[in-house]
Amino acid sequence: MNSLTSISEQGSIVEAATSIRAEANIGKLLQDAGKLKPQDMERVLKLQQEQNLRFGVAAQKLGLVTEADIQQALSQQFEYPTIPAAEAGLSPELTAATDPYSKEAEALRSVRSELLLRWFNDGRKTLAIGSARTDEGASYLAANLAVLFAQMGRKVLLIDANMRQPRQHEIFNLGKGMGLSDVLAERVPTLEVRTVKSFPTLTVLPAGSPPPNPAELLARPTFGALLSGLEASYDIILLDTAPSQLSSDFQLISARVGGMLIAARRNVSRLAPMAELKEKIILTGAQVVGAVVLD
Repeated sequence: MNSLTSISEQGSIVEAATSIRAEANIGKLLQDAGKLKPQDMERVLKLQQEQNLRFGVAAQKLGLVTEADIQQALSQQFEYPTIPAAEAGLSPELTAATDPYSKEAEALRSVRSELLLRWFNDGRKTLAIGSARTDEGASYLAANLAVLFAQMGRKVLLIDANMRQPRQHEIFNLGKGMGLSDVLAERVPTLEVRTVKSFPTLTVLPAGSPPPNPAELLARPTFGALLSGLEASYDIILLDTAPSQLSSDFQLISARVGGMLIAARRNVSRLAPMAELKEKIILTGAQVVGAVVLD
């Protein structure tokens, strides 16, 4: 007589099989990354069976891998792109990419969630990020939010529209080259964005060659046409803008985009300049989406 497996038994079998596949995948990912050798795999599997441990825990107990190695493998397994700090070649400021499980990264994820609910939830795709002063973290905030949205699988473009003190090419280690200023000045025939290693859905448009007239370039109809065209190709576009203490460039950008997120820094920012920045943004007809206080 043929025996039938009960639904509960089937569920247990499926769960066990899934667990085995997950463990095997972790081992393969660690081996592919050069963290484990074939002979190491045998040692890990033996300890895993003897002490009923998860593969990663057993590998760590043997001193073969670190917690960071395990987190990196898990990130690959769950298609959550990150970059180990030692291999990144990126600025330490890029917390979301190099230290994604830190308190800072978690706080930034909360900002991302708020933006999804309050700004990007009704068809909007573009947002400017600015500050009152140069040391208040607008570039840091823009770069990390770009990574965080890319980690969700969104197609993201980060534009460094701060042509006076550009920083995104340094944060992402892109080197110098053509960028936004060259596009607006019609010095390049086609738009060339830069890809970011390990983040296939994230691209960056650097500020480009230092222009003598950033405000005039941003006031050109070309800028609005550029943004309109890009919105057809990207899910989210973030623009890093020059601080209000340097110029009025942020007003030209916020007017085109329709909204700005303000970066502030604890024990650095002052209420009066921030209030003035808010008023100037509103005067352009744009919204102040919110303010993020960074440590």
